[in-house]
Amino acid sequence: MTTPTHYAALDAWIDQHFDEEVRFLQALVRVPTDTPPGNNAPHAERTAELLKDFGYEAEKHAVPATDVQAYGMESITNLIVRRQYGEQGDDGKTIALNAHGDVVPPGEGWTRDPYGAEIVDGAMYGRATAVSKSDFASFTFALRALEAVAKPTKGAVELHFTYDEEFGGELGPGWLLKNGLTKPDLMIAAGFSYEVVTAHNGCLQMEVTVHGKMAHAAVPHTGVDALQGAVHILNALYAQNDEYKKVTSNVTGIKHPYLNVGRIEGGTNTNVVPGKVTFKLDRRMIPEENPVEVEAAIRRVIEQAAGERDGIRVEIKRLLLANAMTPLAGNAPLVDAIQKHAQAVIGEPVPAVGTPLYTDVRLYVERGIPGVIYGAGPRTVLESHAKRADERLQLEDLRRATKVVARTLSDLLA
Repeated sequence: MTTPTHYAALDAWIDQHFDEEVRFLQALVRVPTDTPPGNNAPHAERTAELLKDFGYEAEKHAVPATDVQAYGMESITNLIVRRQYGEQGDDGKTIALNAHGDVVPPGEGWTRDPYGAEIVDGAMYGRATAVSKSDFASFTFALRALEAVAKPTKGAVELHFTYDEEFGGELGPGWLLKNGLTKPDLMIAAGFSYEVVTAHNGCLQMEVTVHGKMAHAAVPHTGVDALQGAVHILNALYAQNDEYKKVTSNVTGIKHPYLNVGRIEGGTNTNVVPGKVTFKLDRRMIPEENPVEVEAAIRRVIEQAAGERDGIRVEIKRLLLANAMTPLAGNAPLVDAIQKHAQAVIGEPVPAVGTPLYTDVRLYVERGIPGVIYGAGPRTVLESHAKRADERLQLEDLRRATKVVARTLSDLLA
């Protein structure tokens, strides 16, 4: 049975080893995992080396190169650390802790080395310090504290360190689950410290290629301008955002659907009428929406707008369909334990909410495994600078999240 003294001992172990936890995170941040290009196997190898220093043997599950390259990445090795405390088949639960090591490239505007893991005024700067190499550290050291202090005698914990969240997770957790390499009873995925997330948006990503007819700019009437056709289609798509604002979610933390076009390329030269333009769109879906209907509606908008321009032809390709996550009834023990311990450690209530992001948790939930999102980070994505310059993590948030996760594991395995 867990007691206040027991929790205090977990906290004390984490405090005593916190400098070591910070160094562990720095070592992880200093190995780049820019995705694209997505050459992430070296980071998995380094992580496995570091884990071995703690007595943890990481299983290395390399995704076949042909699958990875067809997917648009270079290498993926997913890691599983299994810690069994009782006999398999006893009444203990297996709890998975999942964080992803792949990240978007740093981009411009950094004032610190994006892979330097420099510490300034109590914050560590670097790509993936907040999302989500920080939870490689919080989960690993929560597990170490659990074993040093609580010494569970039944159930199991698995660390799932995966490398495909930025491309949708199908070759990360999705691949592990599909191949029967894991089937936990409960799971916690990387998140932030001041809320426990129980639902999230879905995401549809599509690539649209607009074909016209290339021509010399001196005689533009001999061609069909694909860029003008694309602009007409984009205007029709962006107009949908006004309609989406009329559709609101009932999930706290999630507002309404939204469409964004994040990449456009095309044309051959300044003095040439462009014959082809390609753009990629991202459509966030609230949990109440039907993904099949959403995709069909977007295709209709694109095709109708293209049909209004003579000589324009379009190709539409789905790149990603990530379903929304809705809570499973079995997640209550996770939510209750995290909320109880977060309030005790942080000193304020931690709400259970939804998030407009999409995550790998949906892949577990779709297979009937209750999961929530919780980990090391600030109150908002904006504060963390995730996917922007100068991403950073307040080290006190790392310390607090590690304590909350360790206490939660102790309760669930008691």
